[in-house]
Amino acid sequence: MTTSQLAKKASVNLETVRYYERRGLIPEPPRTESGYRDYSQDIIARILFIKRAQDLGFTLKEISELLSLRVDPDTTCCDVRQRTETKIRDVDEKISDLQRIREALTVLVQSCKGKGPTSACPILEAIDTKETSHANH
Repeated sequence: MTTSQLAKKASVNLETVRYYERRGLIPEPPRTESGYRDYSQDIIARILFIKRAQDLGFTLKEISELLSLRVDPDTTCCDVRQRTETKIRDVDEKISDLQRIREALTVLVQSCKGKGPTSACPILEAIDTKETSHANH
């Protein structure tokens, strides 16, 4: 099937297919005599796997590693589990970071009465002060 047919069947953008190919996530297919890419049906499942893994928060690099593990005969479920446990730790760190950001934003909102000119806005002043202090470190 052509690139556009594959994109349609896998419910992704045409450029997504091309990008996955450039990144090595899907193999470069043979070409027809007229020069069109000729993808096999199994590439649809591979793209769906990639999309589901992305939905779970895996990066394309991590997905590439998972795909490699899948075809390596020496790989065990334990190897995949370890990668997934690492991803859980990453997610926990992001959640913690987001909670800190939320708390900081809540403090900023509480400091602002919502009245007056932006030149006297405590939120903008706090952000400006934070950016200045980070630039000095």
